[in-house]
Amino acid sequence: MKFPKNLAAKLETRKQNNALRKLSLPNNLIDFASNDYIGFSKNQAIFEETHQYLIDNNSIQNGATGSRLLSGNHKVYQEAETFIAKFHQSESALIFNSGYDANVGFFGSVPLKGDLILYDELCHASIRDGIQLSNAKAYKYQHNDFEDLEKLIQRCHIERVIPSAVEGRDASTNEVYIVTESVFSMDGDTPNLEELTQLSGKYNCHLVIDEAHSLGVFGKNGEGLVQMLGLQDKVFARIMTFGKGLGCHGAAIVGSEELKEYLVNFARSFIYTTGLSPHSVGAILMAYQHLKTDKNTVNKLRENIIHFNQVQHLLGLKPMFVKSKSAIQSAIIPGNQNVKSIAKQIQEKGFDVRAILSPTVPEGQERLRFCIHSFNSKEEISEVLGLLSTFVF
Repeated sequence: MKFPKNLAAKLETRKQNNALRKLSLPNNLIDFASNDYIGFSKNQAIFEETHQYLIDNNSIQNGATGSRLLSGNHKVYQEAETFIAKFHQSESALIFNSGYDANVGFFGSVPLKGDLILYDELCHASIRDGIQLSNAKAYKYQHNDFEDLEKLIQRCHIERVIPSAVEGRDASTNEVYIVTESVFSMDGDTPNLEELTQLSGKYNCHLVIDEAHSLGVFGKNGEGLVQMLGLQDKVFARIMTFGKGLGCHGAAIVGSEELKEYLVNFARSFIYTTGLSPHSVGAILMAYQHLKTDKNTVNKLRENIIHFNQVQHLLGLKPMFVKSKSAIQSAIIPGNQNVKSIAKQIQEKGFDVRAILSPTVPEGQERLRFCIHSFNSKEEISEVLGLLSTFVF
């Protein structure tokens, strides 16, 4: 069948820009690419305990059989959501099939017409896609710049109040949602959440924080950055994603009981999809239980992040890296061809380090993205950074 010319042209443009994406098979290289920060995806104990848990609870089925509002709300969901809510010191938790589904479901249903969404310019694509489904107006603010955010809040307040006064409406009935991430997926940096919660409270806004790359990394038990700072009661909603630190699949939105009830009724990505299988939800529960009890892996990850930053400094590489205290460390190497070439040279030496190309990141901000894990040795970290130093200097 003939392929549409306009689609073929878009593919050709990607090829010409050296930016064509392709699926790659798993390799045996030393992992500095995956989001499996504390190694839970290959944790044999979690695998075996999930299997035994399902047998003990007589949950011997391969699928959910339907949406959660019909036949798919199996009993593993209730236990998992109760555990997650308690772990995150929240009234409730609602599991979605993925972080993407959670963000699309939340932003597509919660902010209503007349509301405002103010989001960090580097927020993830899933947040942006959810915002596009919303009837609320949305404006972006400069990355981690809360002076710019406050000016935007004040400007938007004036724009809302004057027309409402003319029309005889009450602008105070419209809500403002501030959206950010606790760890940004491409830069690995973090916002000043204490300052942000103060600003949100000052203007009576609802704060929404995506903790996808924070879970398993920050906090005494890997609870995430919000809880590490004791700010959970000042955040309207947190999106906890399980495909990174927990090494499994799915996500949960944690917040009030009212928020959960609302999402069950209005979040389309929750309502109109088949639920996760008992095995998938069981794996989430077992991973959370391990996160609560296994502090060694989280501590080892923190030690490796510190070591990575120290070696950067010793090798004179620090200026090329985005400042980060998270498991994501990005070295800016402009140009798709240039960064792909260096990534290939490092891979040929046995290390899986991936190039992030434009348009995934802005042109001129192409980078090598290093993901640090609890299972990386200090020798591996020193060696891979030594290779980078050799290839860029």
